Amino acid sequence: MSSNLDLFYAVIPAGGVGSRLWPLSRASQPKFLHDVAGTGETLLRSTWLRLTPLCSADRIMVVTGCKHADEVRSQLPELDESNIVLETEGRDSTAAIGLAAAILERRHPGAIIGSFAADHLVHSDVRFRRAVREAVAAAEDDYIVTLGIQPVEASTAFGYIRAGEPLVIEDAPSARAVEAFVEKPKLATARRYLASGEYLWNAGMFIARARRLLEVLAENAPELAAGIEEIADAWDTDARDEVTARVWPGLEKIAIDYTVAEPAAKQGALAVIPGFFGWDDVGDFAAVSRVHLGADSDAEINVIGDVDRVVSTGSTGLVIGQTERIIAVAGIPNVIVVDTPDALLVTTREHAQDVKQIVAALGKSEHPEVL
Repeated sequence: MSSNLDLFYAVIPAGGVGSRLWPLSRASQPKFLHDVAGTGETLLRSTWLRLTPLCSADRIMVVTGCKHADEVRSQLPELDESNIVLETEGRDSTAAIGLAAAILERRHPGAIIGSFAADHLVHSDVRFRRAVREAVAAAEDDYIVTLGIQPVEASTAFGYIRAGEPLVIEDAPSARAVEAFVEKPKLATARRYLASGEYLWNAGMFIARARRLLEVLAENAPELAAGIEEIADAWDTDARDEVTARVWPGLEKIAIDYTVAEPAAKQGALAVIPGFFGWDDVGDFAAVSRVHLGADSDAEINVIGDVDRVVSTGSTGLVIGQTERIIAVAGIPNVIVVDTPDALLVTTREHAQDVKQIVAALGKSEHPEVL
């Protein structure tokens, strides 16, 4: 390891429900606990294995909900118990990443932290780790750094980063200044971004000195920062439970993009490392289908589960079977079928994003237990 990696600690926020992957992903079993990519490893486990060549197991912290703690421990038996941060309720990414940063700064002053979501898919771990090494080098220069994903299509599902001039940073030859963050665009705008070559997808991966991240947070969200610091002061003491129970529920629920990344960009303190490692947030079943079949493949029904229980004719798409039922599909292009013991979803790739609306409707129905 290079000297800068000796300072590096990884944080894995493992939260969210992944509502667009219902009924596979549930509140009790969110998508990061599933092998939605068919790799033989869950998304959480894959994230862990991707990071361990960069830092030892005792330097990886996982932030997750209390109700997922046992499953996280089961999937990550190497995880040190002192490095599990349990949330009684989700408070979004600022609180999760900020608390991890504050704890690690107290334990290891000068630590450089990297935050990597538990539910994303990376195709080339080698290229990913190369990008992280550059990001750590830029963080040593006191930049807050994000990994921007080289877009492969004019997607409207992601926010974008407008990359500016190259930065001169030793051991980070790809680093560029960030000029702006852009919210999810309309299709015509996304096509313009793709054609320009100046925009990258925002995957929410951030690398920074823990101290620097906390400084920017305190400047832009002082009350939230103060609450995080109060919990961190008590974290490795007998007062942890009392202070956390009192302070955590009142923390503002807001993404770190708004409290740290965007303000840092305006100050000229945010750098981006373009990522060419192949990335997908597998955020809906169209993405799952794309991962399994390839973006341009319409050749056949792809099956996750017992292939012998699926019969199709004149159809393309994806079938996920978790029951003993026979599933028959006839004459439906781009179909998505997800069959679980207590719920059945039938949609198409084009309407995969609409599953979130189904989940919202179920939450107001007489059957919220299926969520």
